Amino acid sequence: MATASVAFKSREDHRKQLELEEARKAGLAPAELDEDGKEINPHIPQYMSSAPWYLNAERPSLKHQRKWKSDPNYTKAWYDRGAKIFQADKYRKGSCENCGAMTHDAKTCMERPRKKGAKWTDMHIAPDEKIETFELDYDGKRDRWNGYDAATYARVIERYEARDEARRKYLKEQQLKKLEEKNNKQNGEGEVSDEEEDDDDLKVDEAKVDESKQMDFAKVEKRVRTTGGGSTGTVRNLRIREDTAKYLLNLDVNSAHYDPKTRSMREDPLPDADPNEKFYLGDNQYRVSGQALEFKQLNIHSWEAFDKGQDIHMQAAPSQAELLFKNYKVIKEKLKSRMKDTIMDKYGNAAADEELPRELLLGQSERQVEYDRAGRIIKGQETALPKSKYEEDVYINNHTSVWGSWWKDHQWGYKCCKQMIRNSYCTGTAGIEAAEASTDLMKTNIARKAATEEARAPVEEKRLATWGTDVPDDLVLDQKKLADALKKEDERKKEVRDERKRKYNVKWNDEVTAEDMEAYRMKKIHHDDPMKDFMH
Repeated sequence: MATASVAFKSREDHRKQLELEEARKAGLAPAELDEDGKEINPHIPQYMSSAPWYLNAERPSLKHQRKWKSDPNYTKAWYDRGAKIFQADKYRKGSCENCGAMTHDAKTCMERPRKKGAKWTDMHIAPDEKIETFELDYDGKRDRWNGYDAATYARVIERYEARDEARRKYLKEQQLKKLEEKNNKQNGEGEVSDEEEDDDDLKVDEAKVDESKQMDFAKVEKRVRTTGGGSTGTVRNLRIREDTAKYLLNLDVNSAHYDPKTRSMREDPLPDADPNEKFYLGDNQYRVSGQALEFKQLNIHSWEAFDKGQDIHMQAAPSQAELLFKNYKVIKEKLKSRMKDTIMDKYGNAAADEELPRELLLGQSERQVEYDRAGRIIKGQETALPKSKYEEDVYINNHTSVWGSWWKDHQWGYKCCKQMIRNSYCTGTAGIEAAEASTDLMKTNIARKAATEEARAPVEEKRLATWGTDVPDDLVLDQKKLADALKKEDERKKEVRDERKRKYNVKWNDEVTAEDMEAYRMKKIHHDDPMKDFMH
């Protein structure tokens, strides 16, 4: 290991330093000690073990890798939960009115509200809580496990161990019970041999073995050595003991190479063996199958998309890369299906169009049937007709034909009675005649009604006068008189509007002619007329 000294060394000193480092790595020389007397791991690289120049380190040390700028006020202690410091005998001024403790007030008291507080009863004074303050750093304030007692997790482990123990006890009782029932059954029959009895006794003995020892076959108790000291611990061996190690499958020196550092054997150790009997085909087999192949395709797609100008990176944004790859596969499938449909529309699909006739599909078989001259079967069995899942030739309600045997006017019916109702009772020929007579009668009534409507006399339309009375046939309006009547009507309306211009001596003519009535009607304002505001 390279030291922190930066003094110049000769070539010989440098060679000796390298040899010493190699010996320390091999375990032939003792490890180097730091300022505190602790061993320094010789496998630590130089860029980690060398201290910066501004620290002026005289001896090799790893102190610069630790948190050497520590806050003297920082502490890892935590609140002493539930600790009490003093309990008074009587109520003190300024203490909690509910429980009597001096460390809090009645608003923040966590005790159950009493009917009468300690201030008035002066009894059962609660002790004062221990108040502590800590100066925590940024990480300490946000540490969710700060103050957690790891010893409390032992209760969780005990609960699970008790459950597993109860489960093992129950399974062992069930197994013993089944074996005893089997033994009792065989003893009752009296046909059990000595060998079978020995086997049953052996099974019972195996069931009585403590299962905890069998479950701990994968645990190995050994001493774990470290540079700072050793401790006995439990190391789990994840490999099943019955499995053969991959480097023992083929002991030939020229077989597949095994790398002990990475524990990998890329090639197949038994290339000439039967593939159905091999359970290990080499690590390269895993790279071209399963999810490894999908991951490889995802990486290739990300590289190709990045080369084409897309902002995609597999390591920086894996979710984005996977989503784009899924969209790419969907679009690719759509394009393939669209191209397939285009080709089929242009050239057709002979596989789907040319279907074999039904008589060729169902009319040929490998069965041989022989007939005589009369058509009777001599050898073989007659072909059975395929049966439908529906009932056939079943007549209901005295009908002699099935429903759907008759069709008329877009409706199904029975041919025997020509009825359209499904659950009707068959009336036979009489029903057919009655239905025909009813139809003829209905047609006759329709024809009679049509003839009566055609022979009805037309209604004479009356001509009404413009003022609402009947207009005589010989009525003729004089256009000149009608024009004078219209002028007179205009003058009359002007007089009505302005009564101040009305003269004192006014003469009225009570005679009303047909022209006057027509002029009044033409000048009359209808309140429901939308154009009444534009008439004057």
